[in-house]
Formats: sequence, C-alpha cells, structure tokens
Amino acid sequence: MVVQRYGRPRGHGGGALAVTATLVAAAVTGCAAPEAPEPPPDPAGAVRGAADVLARAGSSKASTAMEMAAGGTRVTIRGEGGYDFRRRTGRLQVVLPKDPAGASGHRPITELLTPGALYMKNRGAGVPADKWVRVDTTALDDGNLVTGGATDPGAAAELLRGARDVVYVGETELAGVRVRHYRGTVDIGAAAKLAAPQVRGSLAAAAKGFTTDSVPFDAYLDGAGRLRKVRHRFTFSNQGRAVAVSSTTLLYGFGTRVEVTLPDGRDIYAGKVEV
Repeated sequence: MVVQRYGRPRGHGGGALAVTATLVAAAVTGCAAPEAPEPPPDPAGAVRGAADVLARAGSSKASTAMEMAAGGTRVTIRGEGGYDFRRRTGRLQVVLPKDPAGASGHRPITELLTPGALYMKNRGAGVPADKWVRVDTTALDDGNLVTGGATDPGAAAELLRGARDVVYVGETELAGVRVRHYRGTVDIGAAAKLAAPQVRGSLAAAAKGFTTDSVPFDAYLDGAGRLRKVRHRFTFSNQGRAVAVSSTTLLYGFGTRVEVTLPDGRDIYAGKVEV
C-alpha cells in the first residue's frame, strides 16, 4: 500500500494530516484478516445434549445413507422419510443399490421405526409382498444401528450421549444453514446407560454386538443446538470378516408432522425371517 504525503495547507492546521491518518488506519483495518469465530465453551456438552434438543424440537424430515465396504465391494443404501423425536417413531422409504448390471432388483422397503421394534414391508427373502416383517431390535446384535439399512434417527442422536474426546472443528454451511462441526468418538455402552428409556434396550444390544465400543463420529449442530447431520463409522464382524459401515443421517424441516400407523397383527408375516 502506498501512502501519499501532502504538505501542510496554510490556515488549516493539522486537518489534512489527521484525515490521512484516519484513512490509513481504516485501510489497515480493512486489510486485516477476519477473526475466526470463538469456539463454543463446552463442545462435549453441546454434542451430548443434542438428543434433548431434538426432543424439544419435536419432529423433522430425515435422509439417511448407509455405506458398507467389505472385500473390496462398496454399496450405499439410501432412505427418505421423517421422525418424531418425542414419540420415538418414524417412517422411512429405503432404496437398495442397483445390481452390478445397473438394474434395480428390489422394490423400495418401507420401514416403520418404533421403540424396540422395526417393521418392514417389501422385505423380500420369501416374505409375501403384502405382508410386514416385525423385528425385535433389542434382540439384534447391532440394535438396528445397521440391520435395517438405515440407522434409526433417534438412536443416532442418543448415541451422542456417550460422546468422548469431542473437539470443535469449526463453522461450515449445510444446505444453506450455518452449523458447527464437532468430531469425536462414541462409547456405545456409556450411551446405552444414558439413553432415553425407549432406545436403551436396543443400544445395550449394540454395545455387545460390535467389534469395538468406540465409534468415531462427525456431528453438525445449528445455532439452536439441533442436530442437522451426524455420521457414525461402525465396524463389526460378519462371518469372520471385518465390515466397515458409514451411516449418515440428515435432519431438516423441523416441525414436520410424522404419521406412523402400525400394521394390523394379521398383516405381519409369521414365518421365519433371516436378518
């Protein structure tokens, strides 16, 4: 920057020098790098309290993506729907990936998420198309964090109660909303003990079923403390092979009404189902 110096005009005292000094000061201030936003005072507390904030928010729309990698093969299962964080119920339409030839070999699966149970329609595997399958999530090795192809949004938030070693990464933008990005690990066993009663049994089952209790996560909270996005990276053993699963949940459209009507008992398949 070049600062021009002017002679002192007669009869005007130091006015010109004062103006010049002011302009220089303004220019220097304008060229300075903006200060980084202050990190939140309690990153771990913000993350651990996300489930309570969602319960106060009531409900939201939800998008899910579950990416699995095993033996060099990588597939992604996607879901769309909504979730009621007070009633702990939700509805998702889950789409399975296409086969290697590019054809879609399975109709979308409708999933109803409830405390302790998962209902699925168009499940396949010998189940009649007009029948539902009911799975007790407290009896699953993973507590339905992985089995259904989509992590229950309520369980995804409740897992964060067991957050450890949380660090604040910084601010970013997500779908036009400013959010704070946090990173850390979740202790599933600790989360199960602190979770809401409706999901405690499922998380307790998951604490026993995964290869490790420690699950890395990335969480994004908006200015109101609502969880907007969370990604968990699970690892479990399948027939002696380690399988890595990345499960991402996006939450938006808070306050959206979510209707979940459970199927009649006569519409539930009574045969054996492999999960």
